[in-house]
Amino acid sequence: MKTIIVDDERLARKELQTLLARFDQIEIVGEYGNVEEALVGIEQLKPELIFLDIQMPGKNGFDLLEELEVVPKVIFVTAFDEYALRAFEKNAVDYLLKPVEEDRLAEAVQKALQNDISVSDDVLLRQGRLGQDDQVFLKDGDKCWFVPLSEVRLFESEGNYVRVFFQSYKPLILKSLNNLEDRLDHTFFRTNRKFIVNLKWVQSVENWFNGGLRMTLKDGTVVEVSRRQSARFRDYLSL
Repeated sequence: MKTIIVDDERLARKELQTLLARFDQIEIVGEYGNVEEALVGIEQLKPELIFLDIQMPGKNGFDLLEELEVVPKVIFVTAFDEYALRAFEKNAVDYLLKPVEEDRLAEAVQKALQNDISVSDDVLLRQGRLGQDDQVFLKDGDKCWFVPLSEVRLFESEGNYVRVFFQSYKPLILKSLNNLEDRLDHTFFRTNRKFIVNLKWVQSVENWFNGGLRMTLKDGTVVEVSRRQSARFRDYLSL
């Protein structure tokens, strides 16, 4: 498993490298002391796993995740236990306190090897749009989540922001719906100027006024499809 370490303390990075040397499945391909360097390394190396410190000078570990379009598996490593609950709420693989204990590290590595949430090599290496198997990092104020796009049922435009609907959450992210549409694959459909729908969540489609359509999602949400987009949708499905 291709792995990188991100920590502003050089000795902490070296110690973790030493501890990870006994795990044959872990291949450390890079180590970085700040977010800017890590972003470049992630783009070039496409790691499957990140050991990530949280509190670093300048941008922190959460800032790093927010800038990634596709998020690998993450094991947080930090000296501050007050971040623990916040990290687990994000569906991180695990959370290790410094100094790292060998038994806890072994447990975290095992979780990473068994965890199926993060994206595969094929997804990370794919140059193109994001699809159902991709995982993204969403941040709204102090709340953050790792979210597989398969769990996102709907995107709603609100000015310069987009509201993302998944599970019982609906955070706002600073992104335009047009920009988002350009990054999503064909399993996501722009129904009108305000919404993008995950077609995997569509339960039924019916004819509506003036040649339009109306979609009902599995959670009961009803979304109208404009006449122009209805024509595209019919053409797409050969209806």
